[in-house]
Amino acid sequence: MTSKVSPYRGPEPARPIVDRLVEVGGGEIRAILLFGSQLVRATPSEHSAWDLVVVVDRYAPFHRALVASGHHRRPAWLLNAMARVLPPNITAFDPGGGAPLAKCAIISAAHFARALGPRSPDHFLKGRMVQQVELLWRREPEDEVWVEHCLGEARMNVLEWAGPFLDGPLTPASLAHGLLSVSYGGEIRPESKGRVNDVFEAQRAFLTEAYAEVLGEAEGLGRVRTLDDGRFELVPPPGRAARRRVSLYFAVSKARATLRWFKHIVTFNDWLTYIQRKVERRTGSKIEITPWERRLPLLLLWPKVFRVLTSRGSAPTKNLPDHER
Repeated sequence: MTSKVSPYRGPEPARPIVDRLVEVGGGEIRAILLFGSQLVRATPSEHSAWDLVVVVDRYAPFHRALVASGHHRRPAWLLNAMARVLPPNITAFDPGGGAPLAKCAIISAAHFARALGPRSPDHFLKGRMVQQVELLWRREPEDEVWVEHCLGEARMNVLEWAGPFLDGPLTPASLAHGLLSVSYGGEIRPESKGRVNDVFEAQRAFLTEAYAEVLGEAEGLGRVRTLDDGRFELVPPPGRAARRRVSLYFAVSKARATLRWFKHIVTFNDWLTYIQRKVERRTGSKIEITPWERRLPLLLLWPKVFRVLTSRGSAPTKNLPDHER
């Protein structure tokens, strides 16, 4: 199958990444989405990769094309097997020619729809796609409609998993800030507590508009009601059973996220250097990795991993102003 000319509509630095992905993708790519710090400008550094979700029709032809083009060192059969275990596959993609590096989440259309649906197996992709996302490329116009439907479904589902942990009446801003707090708290990430505020401020305009729409639609469905002061209240108010259910969902999600670490070692080219730079950027601390730790990371790096995870949170957390609560 011959790939079509890319109807690219994103930041110029990412264009060569997308063009090269489409060129080597074997005609299997359905859509490419951008998210993360490079999109919202939330403290990216010179080492920050461009975070992409690459939605494909079929894993096997895509991985064969990726390996044949020299963009992955692992055999295609292994990548195919990994893709069906805790999707998506996360890999580094270097388009060459001096273009920036991309961190790509490779996922099939079926797995993408499930990950953003109300019965998602975990929070890994959903927690990222309910934030600001930009569709950089789609193969057909109907693919854009389908992607927007999946993203809209994920945003509507926010009330189910964030609502039980949000206190008091809601505004679009407090719902957006609250979902980020719940989402970040539900993952194992080397972030300071202040990271939620940084991410919210970087996306404030998008998030408040998007979740004003969510609350308006939810009111029409009878899931929230408007109070006299213009704020919203969940209907019915979530109780202990809802909190237990969501807590179990995040416990399962954390377990699956931990297992993904071992998968990333297989699917991500030069994963250790990438993680080292990400941790340094997020924590502000220099991480030294010895030659022996590079040779045997799964045996020797655990003390440093533990120190990073237990020391995060040194930055102060700001709350929303009272008028936005």
